[in-house]
Amino acid sequence: MVGHVIGGTMKGTPKDQMEIVEMPLAQPPQCMACCPITGDLLVGYNSNLVIFSLKQHIVDHQASILDFERFLILHLNVSPRQVAFCAGYVAIITDLEAAVIKLESAEKNTCEPPIIFSAKKVQDKGMDSQVTQVAMSQEEQDGFVIFRQPVELLGTDASTSGLLITLESTGLENEQSSCLQVCHILYRQFAPDYSQISSAEETSLHSLQLVPMYYTGNLVSDGQPKRNERKLLSLFCFFSLPHFGYLYNIKSTIELISTYQYPDKSQQVVLSPQFLHVITRNSLQCFTVRCSAVAARDEDPYVDTTLKACPPVTMGVCALRIQLFIGLQALCHFKNHIILLTKADGREGGRGLRRKSSKMAAGKQESEPGWNLYIVNTVPTIQLYNEMVEYCKKYETANPQSYRHLLSEAHMMVRAALMDCSLKESPEKEELMVAFRESCAKLGDTYCRADEKHFHLALPYYRMSSLTMADIVKRGMHVEKSGMFGNGFMFCLRHLLQEEITEVLSEETAANVLYIFSVADPHQLPHVVCSPCLKDACPGIVMDYLQKLEDNSPSIVLTLTKAAMALKMKNLQLYGKEMERHAEMMMVWGFIEEPRLLLHRTDACIIPTEMALSLKENQSGLMVASVVALHENSKLKLDEADHFFSILCKESEDECPQILVDFWEALLVACPQEVVIQELLFKLAFLYIQRIIENHKPKTKSLKTPEDLINSCTHYGLIFPWVNAVTSSGSDDVCHEEVLKLQSLLCGPTLKVTSIVPFLEHLPEDGCAGLSIHVLCDTRLGEYEKSIDKLLDRCPEAVIPYANHELQQEQALWWKKLLPELCRRTSEATDESGVLVSSLKETLSVLAMKLEPLDLLNLFPEDGIAAFFLPHLLECSRKKLLT
Repeated sequence: MVGHVIGGTMKGTPKDQMEIVEMPLAQPPQCMACCPITGDLLVGYNSNLVIFSLKQHIVDHQASILDFERFLILHLNVSPRQVAFCAGYVAIITDLEAAVIKLESAEKNTCEPPIIFSAKKVQDKGMDSQVTQVAMSQEEQDGFVIFRQPVELLGTDASTSGLLITLESTGLENEQSSCLQVCHILYRQFAPDYSQISSAEETSLHSLQLVPMYYTGNLVSDGQPKRNERKLLSLFCFFSLPHFGYLYNIKSTIELISTYQYPDKSQQVVLSPQFLHVITRNSLQCFTVRCSAVAARDEDPYVDTTLKACPPVTMGVCALRIQLFIGLQALCHFKNHIILLTKADGREGGRGLRRKSSKMAAGKQESEPGWNLYIVNTVPTIQLYNEMVEYCKKYETANPQSYRHLLSEAHMMVRAALMDCSLKESPEKEELMVAFRESCAKLGDTYCRADEKHFHLALPYYRMSSLTMADIVKRGMHVEKSGMFGNGFMFCLRHLLQEEITEVLSEETAANVLYIFSVADPHQLPHVVCSPCLKDACPGIVMDYLQKLEDNSPSIVLTLTKAAMALKMKNLQLYGKEMERHAEMMMVWGFIEEPRLLLHRTDACIIPTEMALSLKENQSGLMVASVVALHENSKLKLDEADHFFSILCKESEDECPQILVDFWEALLVACPQEVVIQELLFKLAFLYIQRIIENHKPKTKSLKTPEDLINSCTHYGLIFPWVNAVTSSGSDDVCHEEVLKLQSLLCGPTLKVTSIVPFLEHLPEDGCAGLSIHVLCDTRLGEYEKSIDKLLDRCPEAVIPYANHELQQEQALWWKKLLPELCRRTSEATDESGVLVSSLKETLSVLAMKLEPLDLLNLFPEDGIAAFFLPHLLECSRKKLLT
């Protein structure tokens, strides 16, 4: 192998020095291939294939040399005629068979168990194959001719083809080759067609190729190509018969993409991501390919959605041009060059072939006359694209399907050029992008016809064209013969007007949009008017269209839209009249159907409408109910609703607007989602605590009182009697409603107390409200003894109601905690101990009903007054006698 290494690898080597790598071969080679990604070589022999791995050996710290090491041997039961090699994929063809396999790591896949043969076993297997061949030849000598049926096997089915491949590792045991295995990808067997040929040799397969395509990022959403690494995106396998060619996708999905039929017998075919070049005896032919359509879907998951589109892979291919040459022998393709080798016979040799786009290097006359080498420069992509677009215009009216087909071919040709990994940032790339957008716009136009079956494709093509909505309206204003606008055009407008785009149409363009929908789809007019794109539309024209529609088909959304337009026209009387036509619940349904009556989305920001501002001031209940309905119908998230109310009340003095609190409370009643419920409970509890600490009373009255919430929401519990006892024991000058709502939440079953404990540090326990909240939290956390101490310290009159309610599951605390504590505090108390004495008596009465007399007696303090404790002991004994 001879190669030129730029700069030289050895120190002091001249730049024009050729480097030669010699590889000894054990057998005469029949074919070979080089992997375009790794540089590894695949050499084919009579019954096996050998892979040579490209290695870089470091000579010293300044120099390195390239070499090839024998890596793996694949033993076959067929004799390969041609091979191809790329990224671990190996393609083989014989006279009438084509097969593709993949060498994979045994750890990643289990297509077939790896079989590593020793040299002796391989020889034995070769002997078996020879015996089989002898038997077959004997049958042929006996007068039998075996005809095989055409077969196509894809994927795992290809393993049943009868093609036997065994692996022999030639490296060390710990090298990668020792854990490789064969995964069958494709097998195709053809039968000779003797109707058009005279011998079997004329129907053999040829021109086997594996063509890769790489990730570029030029047409992906992020638009960031990865230049530092070449990552395989798609891989295609091509092989050809004299009159037919076959192109397969073998990476993402194993499938036949295209079948080519040549007008004359082919001698050689070369595939590139853009074109298929074919040479016959006297012509060079060029066909379109579908590689870019496959690669586009592999690279971008948004293709075939409403965001992006690409012509289908199954679309038929076509011939671009046929150029006459005399005596074509061989073909080679490199970038934008086609290299042709021709040999003219004696009669043709003197003519001489001259091409303006060709360069000729004639061979030596004394060797053999008639040989010529041509380097033909292909037409630049942009020029060819313009020619194709100009040519297809003749079919635009006469044959719309052919017109679209040619446009699609031009589009995919430009797409393939943009997916070339060697394409750099340059004016050429910008020209290709302009052509790509133009082709998308033209394809979008074709799908806007009134009778188009796949009209939905107009939307993604228009998106990729980067046209503004005003441009699309202008292109679609032409009316079809039927008097209706195209289905694709209307589909595109409806979707664009529903989306969050910042483009605002001019008054003239907005009037055109209103006219289009009044003609083609009048029932969509209320939704069209609500789009922020039409905010500059003339209100008078809008009201005329809406009034005409209401005369024929009234609806809730139509009424609300008219009210919104009346508000925009500052006609408050008409606004009030429209808002009084329906009940509030019916209007809520109208807002669900058209949320843009209340809010607009722009750049991830939610902006309230004039109608929302009016409802906040005059009908806050309807405002809150509508936003709750939007949330429950998945049209507004909780954080979006919070942001909406914050902007709606940005001029409010309250840090947290009361209408937002009303929304949280109303949503808590309606929402079934546990995650949302816990978030709402946390927000409300934190707000209640903050308002109690700051003693902040909102200027706006709350929509729901504590009683309303207790009666309508299961998360708000009935306030416990002992809490009421604590609260009524004093008179705090705090936010009474917030205290009651927080107490109700803590008495309910849902709030997670641990989430709000950190915020209680700033809430003092001096007041009755603070004490009740702290004791409620301690109780929910299971700290009963701590709660009893707090109540005995600050509100002893509530300790018995607390014990009666909270110690039902912890009855031992009656005699282990409450009784000893009351006895101690009573004995230490001054004359003002009536509450403690009363509580002690009630405690003894409860214990007399629960304990045995002896157990009760043991609980009495040694220094206690007998006259005080004896009645309770007698009561306990009387209870014992009765039972």
